[in-house]
This record gives sequence, structure tokens and C-alpha cells, in this order.
Amino acid sequence: MKRRTFLTTGLALAATPILTGPATADAAKIRDLYSAGRDLSDWAQSNVGDRVTFEGYMAPPLKANSTFFVLTALPMSVCPFCETEAEWPTNIVAVYSKRVIDVIPFNRKIEVRGRLETGSYRDPETGFLSLVRLEDATYG
Repeated sequence: MKRRTFLTTGLALAATPILTGPATADAAKIRDLYSAGRDLSDWAQSNVGDRVTFEGYMAPPLKANSTFFVLTALPMSVCPFCETEAEWPTNIVAVYSKRVIDVIPFNRKIEVRGRLETGSYRDPETGFLSLVRLEDATYG
């Protein structure tokens, strides 16, 4: 193959978008969890119980020395606390760690890895209601 042909073909291939879902990407986005409204996406349903990675922002914790925080799609200076399942926003994920969390500034993007769990769950300590959460999570 001639250099010019190689360069032309290589540039054309590089410009071609490669469509991959979050299952093959390094980190999923929170929006990958839902297909329409509050319906879980096929990806989310097929990954329940699996360790997955999300990227987002740590909302300020509800209390000091907590093992729980909320991962948000956009930086938030206050925690998005929900009262009912009907009000559950689709741009947050509850994150539970085995250790007390180190608070990261709300405007610094982080990656969180944990076991994906779904279904209504009200935290007995904080009263926070979640429909989607990561258990046994690590972050940084």
C-alpha cells in the first residue's frame, strides 16, 4: 500500500464515528441508565448486580462521616434530596461505600465504580430514597 493511500484511508477511518455503548466504554454516563422518562434502559437492566463505572460529580453529602453520597450528571452545590419515587430525578445515582467518604469538591468530575442495584430503597440512616444506586463503591 502506498503512503498516500494509507494516509487517505487512515484519515477516513479516523473520521468515522464508532458507536459503542457504555458496556464497552471506560465509564458510563448517568444518562445511560434510562431509556425514556424513569424507565431503565436495556443496558441498566442487563447490568444489575454487575460492577460498573460512572463518571459525574459528588453532590455535597447529607451529613458528616457518611458512607453515602449522590453522584450527579452536573455539578450541584446542594444535595438533590428526594421525597417520593415520583420525584426521583434521572440525573443522579446514590453511591454507597464501605468506608466514610472523603468529600470531593462538587465541581470536580470523578469516576465511581460499584455494584449496580435498582429498585426502591430508602436509606434507614438518612431517609434518602433511591431507585438506582451503586453498592460497595470506590471513587476518585
